[in-house]
Amino acid sequence: MGKVTGFIEFKREKQPYRPVEKRLHDWNQVMETWPVEPLKKQAARCMDCGIPFCHQGCPLGNLIPDWNDLVYRNQWLDAINRLHETNNFPEFTGTLCPAPCEGSCVLGINDEPVTIKAVELSIIDKAWENGWIKPEIAENKTEKKIAIVGSGPAGLAAAQQLARVGHHVTVFERDDRIGGLLRYGIPEFKMEKKRLDRRLLQLVDEGVVFKTNCNVGTEIKISDLQKNFDAMLLTGGACESRELIVEGRDLKGIHQAMDYLPMQNKVCEGDAKPNNFINAKGKHVVIIGGGDTGADCLGTVNRQGAKSAHQLEILSKPPNVRAEDNPWPEWPRIFRVASAHEEGVERVYSVSTKKFIDDGKGNVKALQVTKVEVRNLNGQITFEEVRGSAQELPCDLALLAMGFTGPEKTGMLQQLGVDLDDRGNVITDKKTWMTNVEGIFSAGDMRRGQSLIVWAIAEGRSAAAGIDKYLMGQTDLPALV
Repeated sequence: MGKVTGFIEFKREKQPYRPVEKRLHDWNQVMETWPVEPLKKQAARCMDCGIPFCHQGCPLGNLIPDWNDLVYRNQWLDAINRLHETNNFPEFTGTLCPAPCEGSCVLGINDEPVTIKAVELSIIDKAWENGWIKPEIAENKTEKKIAIVGSGPAGLAAAQQLARVGHHVTVFERDDRIGGLLRYGIPEFKMEKKRLDRRLLQLVDEGVVFKTNCNVGTEIKISDLQKNFDAMLLTGGACESRELIVEGRDLKGIHQAMDYLPMQNKVCEGDAKPNNFINAKGKHVVIIGGGDTGADCLGTVNRQGAKSAHQLEILSKPPNVRAEDNPWPEWPRIFRVASAHEEGVERVYSVSTKKFIDDGKGNVKALQVTKVEVRNLNGQITFEEVRGSAQELPCDLALLAMGFTGPEKTGMLQQLGVDLDDRGNVITDKKTWMTNVEGIFSAGDMRRGQSLIVWAIAEGRSAAAGIDKYLMGQTDLPALV
């Protein structure tokens, strides 16, 4: 490595963020650009560890030690070329991925891991800044036509891979803009949509055709796609939100996170506020769910001017460091503070929602919760209520951010007749990525269930290889298997 003793000389530093008092008053991205010299020191912490476990931690197989070394040596063009070998969209993962690679970093055994994610984002930002990102247009076109349903990270990665080997790719999206959850699930302060838009322009220049407001299975007939395309890739995501079945759920003021977040995103895009716009201004907000979606809701309600915010989690508060049953290189299940948490919230752990309380006019006014004790019996997690622990939280607006249960079954999947597993996800062959229906493939959350953006991109790339081989008899595209 460029600096053999770098991991001894330099300590891990946190990605620079804009001050809370400033960022709460706008929707701009919270992260600031990391100056080059301090960043090079962070890259220098990457050790010559022999077996880079960060490779196994990254579903994309990113060549992390390589581009850390190149950044340290100030060879930014080589760094982006190496990064693009495995990742179509490092600006997406550099902002949104929870960085399982860092959880597997060898330095993390007895020290803080390398800031891999921040280095990755800096590489792609430097590449855009210098005009190094150009369309890669296929020299030879095939006559094969592929329909991709869903324009999230899996669909976009597959579209780019297939277009670059000469296929005619059309992406169908049921929303009014391209991007899937990247567009309407991720708040602007977490990833500004200009990062997405410039990539979409690159894909258009590479020959990808995008069609919006096209709901396959309703507005677009399945039979028409099967007739007009040689293969179809299903990347519609896991869009069915987990429901909360408790007393008072039907009161006004209780919404699923994915009914709430897209509204603000559309306003940030320049759309007018609809009549049913969900606004947290001046309200006591309770967010049920302690994950990333809950944090996205939190940052949004704070920017809208919520009076107070509680974020509830049924699990116990994680430890600050790895527990004995969570050894390296497993993903560290530790207490984390997202940028949204820095902006104001009361995080409540080990609580279960009992009921929503009516204000007498059909609106929610409070939430009754009770403490729970988490039990692990032979790997089976159970929750036991603590007697006498019930309490009420003021609540004018409740947001349900408890994750997703799988893809939507009615419509496209039902009409195609693809097989589903016991969790309701689309089943594909492990090597070909094809479903039980000839010429129909699937990737991303629709196939594996709710997961990480890095897995979506990896699966989109792999499915593209499977489709290319199906159509052409062979492929040079990389795949996971």
